[in-house]
Amino acid sequence: MKAYEIVSPDGVDALKLSDRPTPTPDHGEVLVRVHASSINYRDLLTIEDPVARNLPYPRIPNSDCAGEVIGVGPGVTSVQAGDRVAGCFFQRWVDGPVTPDAMASALGGAIDGVLAEEVVLNENGVVRIPDHMSYQQAATLPCAALTAWHALVEKGQLKAGETVLLLGTGGVSIFALQIAAMHGAQAIVTSSSDAKLERARAMGAWQMVNYRETPDWEKRVHDLTNGQGVDHVVEVGGAGTLEKSIASVRVGGHIALIGVLTGGTINPTLLMRNSIRLHGIYVGSHAMFKSMNRAFSAAELEPVIDQEFPFDGAREAFHNMRQAGHFGKLVISFDS
Repeated sequence: MKAYEIVSPDGVDALKLSDRPTPTPDHGEVLVRVHASSINYRDLLTIEDPVARNLPYPRIPNSDCAGEVIGVGPGVTSVQAGDRVAGCFFQRWVDGPVTPDAMASALGGAIDGVLAEEVVLNENGVVRIPDHMSYQQAATLPCAALTAWHALVEKGQLKAGETVLLLGTGGVSIFALQIAAMHGAQAIVTSSSDAKLERARAMGAWQMVNYRETPDWEKRVHDLTNGQGVDHVVEVGGAGTLEKSIASVRVGGHIALIGVLTGGTINPTLLMRNSIRLHGIYVGSHAMFKSMNRAFSAAELEPVIDQEFPFDGAREAFHNMRQAGHFGKLVISFDS
């Protein structure tokens, strides 16, 4: 079978397409024929700077995939050949609080990823995908969707009528917009593109703010919420936008910190003075993934895919991620 490998620190164009033996599932493992893999900014960073992550060569990149179980190892009881599944970002985070061992089981980083035609995953490292979704749609769920779900539902305890601030229109933010709509919450979306803001409006966004035209967007957020601030912020920018997010949230509000896209420093005084809850969110557990899929199935939620690339065009997909012009998710389809 074919697999892409990181074999040097020379970036996307140095990814090597190699032939590897088909892996064999051991006790408690399953063999999955991959049909699609979505990409995340984290995947791009891993390819561009493997040295900082102490990755051994070769390393298969990417954390997100969906495919068909084609073999099971001894002792596997929860899935069988023919099941349609998605892989879990953390192969050993089943339930409960995250642990150091779970953190050491991240696909496409700590262990080989899924940009390969066939992969072996833990029995508790896969979940069945919603019946109404294609493999390409389901491949967007493991990281972006589950991160948004963890942020707003598991940690945020999102309720109908609450307000949510979403930064940008990438994968996490668009899933968060859909989750907010599912729960009857009102979403404010920021972007530098009016065209993207109009797409967000069509998906149910309550208010839009162009941050290029309104650089003090935190003041606009307060105006839109009658001076109170929002109940939740899904913070995907990082330190460079966190200060404005802190200024945008209400007293006692909630910020889910996800992003690593921008640098900078923050002053924690406002967090303390306004009793703001700040949660670091790094994807989620197998149990959270199953809960999310039940909700998505009930709502027949349709993931937003900006563009699909064929397996032999994977490098182009990563270059597209670097350009940051997408709305929703980018997917590499092995079925193309």
